[in-house]
Amino acid sequence: MDGDADALNGAALARRLALRERQLMALAHMSAALYTQTDPDALVRQILDESLEIAQADAGSVLLYDPDTDELEFRYVVGEAASKLTGVRIPAAKGICGRVFRNRVPEITDDASADKDHAPEIGRQVNYHTRNIVSVPLKPSPEECLGVLQVLNKRSGRFDEADMEVLEIIAAQASAILQHVELQQNRKLAEIVKMIGDISHDVKNMMTPVESGVKTLELLLDSAFDRYDALSAQCPPGLAESLHEVDDGFQALREFFPEVAVMVVEGAANVTARAREIADAIKGEVSKPSFEMLDLGQLIASVVRPLRLVAERQRTVVDVSGVRALPPAALDRKLMYNAIYNLINNAIPETREGTIFVRSRLEDEGTERATIVLEVEDTGRGMSEDVRLNLFTPRAKSTKPGGTGLGTRIVKNAIDAHDGTVTVESEVGKGSRFALRLPYRPTLPGLKDAGPEPAGGRH
Repeated sequence: MDGDADALNGAALARRLALRERQLMALAHMSAALYTQTDPDALVRQILDESLEIAQADAGSVLLYDPDTDELEFRYVVGEAASKLTGVRIPAAKGICGRVFRNRVPEITDDASADKDHAPEIGRQVNYHTRNIVSVPLKPSPEECLGVLQVLNKRSGRFDEADMEVLEIIAAQASAILQHVELQQNRKLAEIVKMIGDISHDVKNMMTPVESGVKTLELLLDSAFDRYDALSAQCPPGLAESLHEVDDGFQALREFFPEVAVMVVEGAANVTARAREIADAIKGEVSKPSFEMLDLGQLIASVVRPLRLVAERQRTVVDVSGVRALPPAALDRKLMYNAIYNLINNAIPETREGTIFVRSRLEDEGTERATIVLEVEDTGRGMSEDVRLNLFTPRAKSTKPGGTGLGTRIVKNAIDAHDGTVTVESEVGKGSRFALRLPYRPTLPGLKDAGPEPAGGRH
């Protein structure tokens, strides 16, 4: 009997030693990641993979806290529900993870269905049944919590104190890594902001002679045309006939140059404004809107005019037949120009030999709920669900070579400044549809609201 007991104790000791060895190896991997990995998403992924391996769990999640919305986001998920659950957000006060986040104390939940704070609707949403859980707060310090690490459904038996103990160590290491990466990113961001500020100043200096040169040329041509008209009127018949032979060329120049001048001057101004917008987007700042009464259709036309030339080079059609005549609305010209420009410009390389539809309409006209709806839809490549979910977050990444993901931030900044919303629907291989919804303001802020005018404006 004593021999059997010794054998059992020896086997138990061997299992504990094997567990400790796995735990030490996981911590070694996490420490190495601190110095070799700078992508926070990849770090979070490694954190969770190591946690599941150590705890012998079927699934797990890392939920990170967003202070702007007071929500916990499923930033990374491992398991059969990963594709459906990644990116889902829940209130920070909800569920077992919310309780652990608020209390900052790790917990083992032996029977999730018996816990009053368990949120089974999330499991039903992704068709996953949770039996037991270990939840550990991600705390870089006692006063701060970044989120929660959870592992679910132990493959055999129940989670125990040893599981929670090692997950606490991993969570502490993970918190330090995430904070380290954030500090590194902030330092790089400060350097980039300074560089963009310098570039913005240089762009303004370079665009100034372009604008002044075009305006000067326009004045000189106007004067030349006036002198030509006066001289041609005074010419004898024979000379007048000779002048008429070149008059078609003069007339074409007279009609074409003003349009070119407007495009160049507007383009130069927009380049300067765009440099400032990029700097603001990198810093996460939303410019204070400067409202004026605008015709949205005319603004869309000014955006499409130069971009249509870019689209035609790859046989892409920009269709604005869905742009409706709307009454003037209080909008910020610069912010809205940049938002529309980015949506169409981003769609062009995704829609080779396809069509980009631009539409606008006014919903609930004549009521307090009147809303301007602007849509940009393309027949292009579409995007994956993980890209779509992150579009209007700081983690947005471009799928185009050389892209930065800043375009979607610029769009979001503009819409936020107008108290609006932006949504996107997309399917890989079938295209994407962006919908901007802005409260319709028939007068400038601060002026008495006279109510919406009839579609088409004043007559």
